[in-house]
Amino acid sequence: MKKFLMIGALAFAATGVAGTAMAAEYYVVRDSTTKKCTVVETKPTSTTTTIVDNGIFKTKTEAETGMKTTKVCTE
Repeated sequence: MKKFLMIGALAFAATGVAGTAMAAEYYVVRDSTTKKCTVVETKPTSTTTTIVDNGIFKTKTEAETGMKTTKVCTE
């Protein structure tokens, strides 16, 4: 019985860690008042910032590179 409980606990911990790692996303957002783009880790919920076209990335480096090549962010 202990063996099954230990295996279950390890499986639960592994899925929790994997789920957290997979959930990491970076967003390129544009502030409508300042007209500037930034990289954020959380999906914007305010009405003053919006995700730019194709602005969802898996790493911060990809997001920063994407921001440099997005037309609305370079104008």
